[in-house]
Amino acid sequence: MTTSDNSSPIEPLHLGPDNRFKFKCHKGVECFTKCCRGINIVLTPYDIIRLKNRLQLSSDEFLAIYTQPQILEKTDLPVVTLKLLDDEQSSCPFVKDEGCMVYEDRPSTCRYYPLGVATLNYREGSDESGFYFFVNEPHCRGFEEDHVWTVQEWRSNQGVDFHDEINAAWTELVVRKRSFPPNMKWTEQTKQMFFTASYNIDKFKRFVFDSTFLSRYQIDSQTQQQIRQDEVELLRFGMRWLRWLLFKEGDFEVRAEVEK
Repeated sequence: MTTSDNSSPIEPLHLGPDNRFKFKCHKGVECFTKCCRGINIVLTPYDIIRLKNRLQLSSDEFLAIYTQPQILEKTDLPVVTLKLLDDEQSSCPFVKDEGCMVYEDRPSTCRYYPLGVATLNYREGSDESGFYFFVNEPHCRGFEEDHVWTVQEWRSNQGVDFHDEINAAWTELVVRKRSFPPNMKWTEQTKQMFFTASYNIDKFKRFVFDSTFLSRYQIDSQTQQQIRQDEVELLRFGMRWLRWLLFKEGDFEVRAEVEK
């Protein structure tokens, strides 16, 4: 989920997992870190968890310092993008001349580059996850290197398989919302809950454990322990709950006394 400020967009090339391409990025290429400037990166829920923990910040602190809100095109959903520096190149706040300062915890979009993944439309029962795209940007000299990858090899090497698996339920919600007719909108309260469960894992944890949530839903003790101790499990739990809340799908059970 990234765009460039280049005023002359390049037609993307659609790829499958077994398609091959040449690419290698390292300090020896003259364009090193140029792709980290003048960009628009939509952060995923797992990106936020990795980065805020790397920087030892709360969700609120990270969101306030390093992100800015945005409405995702064709979905009317609130998301966050990485806030760039106010310098001549609109640089990523984590990039230095020697490279990325949070490389091990870099966002999914950065891991994918020079690839991206595009999911087309939500279709009930479909196992189609979309297509990959590859854009040869004029400034990049990494394409002149001799290292050859398949799309799948690149994804595995960059660790996006793991990121995609964690973000899968969130991505499905976004894609499904995108397939709605324009006149079918969620309430502001619903969109705020989507935002909280997606991006503010600390606030969502307080919502689950410090509100009436556990008195309304039958959540077994093992699950409660897991989501209290593990933010990734809490994120997955939040996405399952959103799916039930929005589409009445899944295994959430409202306590009988609440339904009366």
